[in-house]
Amino acid sequence: MILALLSLLAPSYILVDGRGLALATTPRAFSPFRPWPKDSAKYSATAAALESSKAFEGSSDYVHMKYHMGPVLSPKMHVYIVWYGAWDASDKAIIKDFLLSISTHKLEAPSVAKWWRTVRLYTDQTGHNITDSVIIGAEHDAHYSHGHSLTRMSVQQVLKSALAENNGSLPVNSHGGLYLLLSSEDVLMQEFCRAVCGFHYFTFPSIVGYTLPYAWVGNSGKQCPEVCAYPFAIPSYMPHTQPMKPPNANRGVDGMISVIGHELAEMSSNPLINAWYAGTDPTAPTEIADLCEGMYGTGAGGGYTGSVLTDDKGASYNLNGIHGRKYLVQWVWSPVLSACFGPNAQD
Repeated sequence: MILALLSLLAPSYILVDGRGLALATTPRAFSPFRPWPKDSAKYSATAAALESSKAFEGSSDYVHMKYHMGPVLSPKMHVYIVWYGAWDASDKAIIKDFLLSISTHKLEAPSVAKWWRTVRLYTDQTGHNITDSVIIGAEHDAHYSHGHSLTRMSVQQVLKSALAENNGSLPVNSHGGLYLLLSSEDVLMQEFCRAVCGFHYFTFPSIVGYTLPYAWVGNSGKQCPEVCAYPFAIPSYMPHTQPMKPPNANRGVDGMISVIGHELAEMSSNPLINAWYAGTDPTAPTEIADLCEGMYGTGAGGGYTGSVLTDDKGASYNLNGIHGRKYLVQWVWSPVLSACFGPNAQD
């Protein structure tokens, strides 16, 4: 998302499938969800705009995901990571394993790679699909190079200083490179928690020297877990809803994973904000992950995540990754189904 979306509410209950895995279910009602504070303009405006859709996993005849003739990320994807703030090696490993899982096809279903198949359905005007080959390129530890508080513009300054030509670690790759700036839980960001959990755009040549697709995602473990690490934390105005147990025992980083997946899907399908999006305003496009925020399984909507799995420790997940990792990642909009979809779908 260029700006994060959205809102909703509803009760849930648990079913157990034939394999003994717990699956959550609820009456089906559509409304993408991010539990923004009640005073946020997004809380009412977005829900009102989307709740007119026909109700089932976001399916709608009224959503027109349109191609605007720009490039998609069809070359091999090189992800360059800027670690901003203080990061433990164990936290970095959770995130990097998720990124590498996109290209790992021999995993138990439902897998991260199969989740990415929906993203791959999007093509450019030459008919080339988005790549399924992901490589983690160079990494750069920025520490607190620009202080403990960032803005949208200072993020671009951080990226500039992270380039090798400016004594950083990252190469310039404008043909298949995506730059991911991840901030630790003690770093403040302009509009973080109030309006965004992450965002993507492209760098300005006047600042960085190049046009490079990038995304920022923050660790919300301490600042606003009930918003950006939902459903691993629950807002106070949802007193009868229990938080889910994070699959990697780290609600801040596990919450980041879904936002990172969201931003990667949108950067790949709309890297320069001139490819795939709905709506007529390129300054506020509705992109392929925006429509499915808060939807993690069949039956999602109305404040309910949908049917997800639980492991033997009671943690919730919907995707399998490498090294035995499990993740809970939102679905994305399928151009074939005109609906939100993920590999753990039951119908």
